[in-house]
Amino acid sequence: MPIELTPRAVEKVKEILAQQQPQPKGLRVSVVGGGCSGFSYQMNFESESSGIDKTFEFDGVKVFVDQASLIYLDGTKIDFVETLEASGFKFDNPNVKTTCGCGSSFSA
Repeated sequence: MPIELTPRAVEKVKEILAQQQPQPKGLRVSVVGGGCSGFSYQMNFESESSGIDKTFEFDGVKVFVDQASLIYLDGTKIDFVETLEASGFKFDNPNVKTTCGCGSSFSA
């Protein structure tokens, strides 16, 4: 599978989805231009897939990825981590060549 959500990430997405009204149909994961290294990740909730998205399902959670983003996300594992300092979604992307100092953008 081109992308993977860990069980912790799936549970967190389900938790957030349950709090939304109206409840979205799924999660969009994309790569957008910007940031100090050239690209950054973006996650949004969507009511429906566009006609050109690839749709993946993880334990009932639908994930929509557009064709352009899929090139940069191929092989990426998305996890949810919680530490004393911060919590959030972590992308383990084998296509990344460099990241910026803050870790929020990358180049491929």
